[in-house]
Amino acid sequence: MKKQSLNYWLCRIFPVIVLFIVMSCATVPLTGRRQLSLVPESEVISLSLTEYDKFIKSNKLSTDKNKMALVKRVGERISKAVEAYMTNAGLSQNLDGYKWEFNLVEDQTVNAWCMSGGKVVVYTGLLPLTLTESGLATVLGHEISHAVARHGSERMSNQMLLQMGSTALSTAMASKPAETRNIVMTAFGIGSQVGVVLPFSRDNEYEADYMGLIFMAMAGYDPNESIPFWERMSKQGGQKPPEFLSTHPVDANRIARLKEKMPDALTYYKKNK
Repeated sequence: MKKQSLNYWLCRIFPVIVLFIVMSCATVPLTGRRQLSLVPESEVISLSLTEYDKFIKSNKLSTDKNKMALVKRVGERISKAVEAYMTNAGLSQNLDGYKWEFNLVEDQTVNAWCMSGGKVVVYTGLLPLTLTESGLATVLGHEISHAVARHGSERMSNQMLLQMGSTALSTAMASKPAETRNIVMTAFGIGSQVGVVLPFSRDNEYEADYMGLIFMAMAGYDPNESIPFWERMSKQGGQKPPEFLSTHPVDANRIARLKEKMPDALTYYKKNK
């Protein structure tokens, strides 16, 4: 009787869970991939802005006007390309709540990130490897693509589902603020233990690579320049890769995929250069 009752409830509950997950899916721009989306983007952006403000207040912004201007110039070109694509694709609502901001912080870590809402930070330690505007555009295109593809929200959804079930973000923040804040911070690449705690999946990385190629091409940057940048990155760090690479695909695989997608990206470049 107990076994029968258990089977009965499993049959009743399992379809509901499946339906819940299916209804909680979103579609990634450009690639069309379906992703889990349990957390409303408006809540993610609100929480992201709070954490971004804390980060900016506790870290030193670069006083190098030329380097800061470079980061802002490249970032603005990429963000305008993103906005143009989303508008043309009828997806401008996906950027609701975005207020782009680009900052350079004094930190020798080789890293950069973009939070939901369009808040972008580049670390000074990255610039010796980007070398050119196109090199920096490769990084910013990639990081902005993570935000536009809502990879942070997807990762938060997966992690919250594992740790907290279907608890709403606002409820989780009120009942488990420390745990929820940790999920938010690691979901957007902030903190020295990101690569260990909660790395992006390889699929997310390849997706951001592809989208980043398209967006940098739309912004008028030659996507071919992404290859030498990743080659330079692959030579850094000896046996231990830089933090920026710690969660990323094997260099040879990444470069092979970039070359595979290059013809598609070049069609956008030819239209926008």
